[in-house]
Amino acid sequence: MAYILSEKNSDNILEVDKLRKVHPSHGASASGDLTVIDDVSFSVRDGEFVTIIGPSGCGKSTLLNIIAGLESYDSGDIIVKGHRIGKVGPDIVIIFQEESLFPWLTVEENVEFGLKQKGISKEERKRIASEYIELVELTAFAKSRVHQLSGGMKQRAAIARGLALNPRILLMDEPFGALDARTRQILQNELQQIHQKTKKTILFVTHDVREAVSLGDRVIVFTPRPARIKQQYVVELPRPRDSEDPALIGIINAIMREIKEGEKTLETEPRNPVGITVQ
Repeated sequence: MAYILSEKNSDNILEVDKLRKVHPSHGASASGDLTVIDDVSFSVRDGEFVTIIGPSGCGKSTLLNIIAGLESYDSGDIIVKGHRIGKVGPDIVIIFQEESLFPWLTVEENVEFGLKQKGISKEERKRIASEYIELVELTAFAKSRVHQLSGGMKQRAAIARGLALNPRILLMDEPFGALDARTRQILQNELQQIHQKTKKTILFVTHDVREAVSLGDRVIVFTPRPARIKQQYVVELPRPRDSEDPALIGIINAIMREIKEGEKTLETEPRNPVGITVQ
């Protein structure tokens, strides 16, 4: 079942408060500044798996980039465990749709790379890398180079590399978007298992409603640009989740209605799409 989130929890690891992001116009032909994110506020509990869904181009990826410290923002606050974020660091790791591995390195060397930058000893790097490579079921391919891997295996390696840094928060920006349907489903199931084993806090952006509901402890629904929070759902379904479960399908249908309503609003009020903010 699902219910609309209405209360904050004292165990929050991430606080996003009244976040606003504007792309300024440039040149005489520009029609005005473009507001990408407008007054977005939400929190994430330690160990929670939160998915974000919304229309294409609504600002989901921009939000993750801001949280990761890769983009600036105009107003509001982003706080991780009581501290405002600075540049991206070991406390926050982001994984993109393109796996961004170093093709000239092996899986093992890719997973060790960030650990080496932190000055961790070779012996300890090997131990940590081995642990997370085993977690993503790539032990047999630890010595393989990236070009020898399938798309799904590359994303497993990217996940292992991110987790090896022991981040407080793992950000995932449509990491399975380029994979075929079968591989995507397999990795969704594996990611649920990884989350249950590691208890990592995950913030996961997707344009696929079924993926969002299958993975998330909570689903945040964004309006069309500028991104505002239209609704939030807490998903209380046992894991692993069955994509044919009537309860899961019911939540998917409810979110689809939210998104379609937002699209209709965009058609009738293209300059100022209005969403319902739920905190």
